[in-house]
Amino acid sequence: MMRKLLPGGLCALLLSVSLNGTAVARDAPLVLQRDGRTISLEPYAPNVLRVTLSVDRAAVVSSPGYGFEAKPSAQGWAHTRDAAGDDVFRSAKMVVRVASGDLTRDELPKRMPLDALNQQLREKYFGGWNDRGTFNDALRITNAEGKTLLRMRTWTMAPEQPEVAQADAGARGFRVAATFDSPADEHYFGLGQQQKGWMDLRDHEIRCWHDYSALGGENVCVPFMMSSLGYGLVWDNPSKTTIQLGLNDQNVWSSEVGDRVSYFVIAGNSADEIYEGYRLLTGVTHLLPRKAYGYIQSKAIYSTQAQIQAVADEYRRKNLPLGVMVVDFLNMTKQGNLDLDPTRWPDPAAMNRRLHAMGVDTLLSVWPHFSKESLFYDMLASKGWLVHTRDGVPDPGGFKAIIGPNIDTTNPAAAKWFWQEIRDRYIKPYGFDYVWLDETEPDIDPAKDVFWIGSGTRFYNVYPLFHTASVYEGFRRDFGNSRRVMILARAAYLGAQRNGTVFWSSDIFATWDMLKRSIPAGLNFTATGLPYWDTDIAGFFSPIIPADYHEAHRPLIDGSDARDTIGNYEDYPELFVRWFEWGVFQPVMRAHGERNHNEIWSYGKQAEPILAKYLKLRYQLLPYTYSVAYRSYRTGAPYMRALFMDFPDDPKVADIPDEYMYGPAFLVAPVTEQGATRRSVYLPAGCDWYNYWTNQRLHGGQTIEVDAPIDTLPLFVKAGSIVPLGQDDGSAQQAQRIVSVKVYPGADGGFTLFRDDGKSYGYEQGKYSLSELTWDDAAHQLKHQGAPAWSGPDSAVVTVIDGSGL
Repeated sequence: MMRKLLPGGLCALLLSVSLNGTAVARDAPLVLQRDGRTISLEPYAPNVLRVTLSVDRAAVVSSPGYGFEAKPSAQGWAHTRDAAGDDVFRSAKMVVRVASGDLTRDELPKRMPLDALNQQLREKYFGGWNDRGTFNDALRITNAEGKTLLRMRTWTMAPEQPEVAQADAGARGFRVAATFDSPADEHYFGLGQQQKGWMDLRDHEIRCWHDYSALGGENVCVPFMMSSLGYGLVWDNPSKTTIQLGLNDQNVWSSEVGDRVSYFVIAGNSADEIYEGYRLLTGVTHLLPRKAYGYIQSKAIYSTQAQIQAVADEYRRKNLPLGVMVVDFLNMTKQGNLDLDPTRWPDPAAMNRRLHAMGVDTLLSVWPHFSKESLFYDMLASKGWLVHTRDGVPDPGGFKAIIGPNIDTTNPAAAKWFWQEIRDRYIKPYGFDYVWLDETEPDIDPAKDVFWIGSGTRFYNVYPLFHTASVYEGFRRDFGNSRRVMILARAAYLGAQRNGTVFWSSDIFATWDMLKRSIPAGLNFTATGLPYWDTDIAGFFSPIIPADYHEAHRPLIDGSDARDTIGNYEDYPELFVRWFEWGVFQPVMRAHGERNHNEIWSYGKQAEPILAKYLKLRYQLLPYTYSVAYRSYRTGAPYMRALFMDFPDDPKVADIPDEYMYGPAFLVAPVTEQGATRRSVYLPAGCDWYNYWTNQRLHGGQTIEVDAPIDTLPLFVKAGSIVPLGQDDGSAQQAQRIVSVKVYPGADGGFTLFRDDGKSYGYEQGKYSLSELTWDDAAHQLKHQGAPAWSGPDSAVVTVIDGSGL
């Protein structure tokens, strides 16, 4: 069957035909009409294309869902038809071929043949089922060189499941799905947070919806996947989505409810090119306040003003660097009063003034819950500003009445009110710097509830985007460019990275098993296009420790002098040290957890000097970290980077769950086994590597056994790297002096050192300085241009590592 176009008048608006018969796309999509269904190919850039399919034409031509900021652009795209009658849509980066219509019976995929009697018997007992909701509109996307990136075989619009339809009452919806080929050598990464220990997501089923109680730790759904074949796929549907990757050589994306299949494909010759496309679609990752890249001290909970001040004072007395102190939850007189209990917080303004004088900022937890007895409950309920059931009753979920339902910040009026109360009750009068927005799933399951934007079933995953935006947009609206936003949030969605947000791995258990699973969880989260992720260092919940508990191996840290912190969890100080060492190389470094004490001196005299060493290393690396964070702002690419991003030609890196790159220079290999003092490390092929601690030069493409005593995190530097180091005295301001620049020869290299005021959004207007450092390996010479990076001769600062290991 030949392709049927839209009526001629509409086609004239969509396409203009050149003299050679090629149709050149304007700013509208290429829309193809099939029997009772519509297909749209809508470009956003030469390497970014939206594919939309539906039996409802209006759904196809409407805008993408929540989370997207980009506008379509058909510049450089052209439409032709090939000899087979297939529609071909191409740019300099991508070629898309859509089959000319329904495939003939001979062209349809089919099962192996059966004899006639066998078929007759099967038809009698099992026949009669006709899947009227699955369509064979085959689509193939290649890069400009003809390499196949993605092949869609079928797509589906079937009636909603009865229970879904009931929850989605009032809207006609469908279960929507698409099926793609999965070549045997294709690997998958991203899709938010899954804490089951997976790195490569191939051969797994991903339950893409927010689930605080998921096995292994909270699931967070961000439906963006990276493929090793050189594309990213963004699934445009916020309902519960199941993704089966690689099973039976297929990838199946299926969402509970929708009125179309809608997804974006981003092609790229490198991972960073794909992230640039994701940035274009969903927004930038703003720089955090510079202090947030230092060290954030927290525990559940510092319950009084005096405790907060005493901890900060002790860090200063010990000459240990500290950037941010956290005031955790349960700080109100009543949940939802949006105040601080004056019996425990007699003068928060004075506390913050004193902390600021010490160079320490504060992060305040503000929950979204409002209990019935609280100051604002009646007003919020009367306005419909609380998440509620279909009959309008606020839904407290399974919580006690003393906690109450969530505010519905998908409602613009409720979101504005929520921010204004935070501003006028905490920020302006007391001087708190940053806001912790906990419970942002929301933690009340919205499946049977109603948001302002629609049913909780249809919009299951979008709440964290709206909730974090309520505070970010309020900050920008009321403070302009003067103060930078940092929001700590427990869940995410497409585009939430543009809200100045740090996401964390939720309330995980303090176990060795959780440490091991947290690394690939973080790598896939940042691979999703959200660079800022961290953990509660050494876990949040304590496991239940039996009275006769014995560790697997003799602990490498003696915690006998820390009983009031660890109880009988004998190997916990060792776990804390290993996790803390890893924390230095997380995008944000933050200690937290349900423990009596949680400061670096709380785990015994053997642990403290090791923890102090790594805390100071975090600050030494601050010029490097801040500069690679600026690179994330410019490109959208993460700086906690799974190995597939930087070594796509090395097949051995696809499924390594416990190694990664931290920026362009460092390969980090945390120790995750209790009692271990050595571990295997694979050094990716294509370059040489240096052991950071010994300076020994090693060839890539090999697995080595490396010593890892308790005070040593296996850490390697890629040849050609330039690493600037600053003071370790806790300075997180622009004035941090560069005290050393280490050059690791073996390849040409470059590094852009970024500096600004660290507090404002002036960098968006060009108020910053760049120092371009370049290593010429053949000449064995470091060159620099742009803003001066240090004073005095290079010889006083620059060290070229000789690689001898001596």
